Amino acid sequence: MADHGPARRATIRDVAASAEVSVATASRVLSGSDYPVSNRMRAKVMRAVAELDYVANAHARALSGSRPKVIAMVSAAMHSSFYSDIAQSVVEAAAEHDRLCMYASSRGHAETELEIVSLLREQSADAVILVGGVVPTAEYTARMTRIAESLASVGSRLVLCGRPGLDPSIPAYVVSYDNADGAYAMISHLASRGHRRVLHLAGDETNTTAMDRVVGYRRAVADCGLDADPSLLEYGRFSRESGYQRTRARLEAGRRDFTAIFAADDLVASGAIRALGEAGLRVPADISVAGYNDSDPSLDVTPPLTTVHIPADQMGRTAVRLALADNPSETVVTLGTHIVVRQSVAPPPGGPS
Repeated sequence: MADHGPARRATIRDVAASAEVSVATASRVLSGSDYPVSNRMRAKVMRAVAELDYVANAHARALSGSRPKVIAMVSAAMHSSFYSDIAQSVVEAAAEHDRLCMYASSRGHAETELEIVSLLREQSADAVILVGGVVPTAEYTARMTRIAESLASVGSRLVLCGRPGLDPSIPAYVVSYDNADGAYAMISHLASRGHRRVLHLAGDETNTTAMDRVVGYRRAVADCGLDADPSLLEYGRFSRESGYQRTRARLEAGRRDFTAIFAADDLVASGAIRALGEAGLRVPADISVAGYNDSDPSLDVTPPLTTVHIPADQMGRTAVRLALADNPSETVVTLGTHIVVRQSVAPPPGGPS
């Protein structure tokens, strides 16, 4: 059998010919133009679209003045279940407002993030939602200011989700959560169970998310009268491997001088639990472990993890609401966190029951 190559993609002219209407009429129907078109003609065009499996060309729509209805989300990584939870809520909320959602990863690189946003600006996205903690430098502030003003100049909007806001004069919106208070609440919970030496496996010490949690940890240690030994605070990456390696190294060095671990997030906690298990230590009978985020890893470990719940779904939906509102009454929204008590925390051996 002869190979005729890939089938030719249908064009707007094919749709018009099949529907027996002009190209202009077909274009008006597909672009959602306010120009009056009879229901009969509209039905003929849509029937032709279905029969020809026609896919509109986004670039052609842009050139014709029809604005794509798109909300874009950019995060440092796609493999994070926390980012995925936010992305899912953005997708759902966008669909409820007749918008498509694009999701891109900057892989944690500032320049990549800037390039992605520049591309989205050229594509006339309705809004760009940037998610996750950052390193708060003067260069970062200047870059976010340029991005916000650049998007606003084309009628788009910047929403910062889970990262620091900008000067109130800058056209940007912020959705945050009480990060430090969540850490404070977890340390208070551990203290209430009798723990006095809590090891905090923190995130990167230059990252805003990690540092907010350190602030909450230190404040609770002081208020609850716990041991403020500086060696009980260790910085590292937000990853399962980092939690595993830091816990393993500490145990191998004979430094089992803590009764509980408060991890930077649930991934770090799951790595710590693995290292404890390999060392023959039981959770929570020997060492208690708590996490942060309340993402999938908190339920994937044994025992299920006590953690701090971040309202990821509400964050995504709030970001979309701020992105699309005609005149938002607020530019900064701060959401609450709360502890989810499961089975990974118990009193220390020999402590109160």
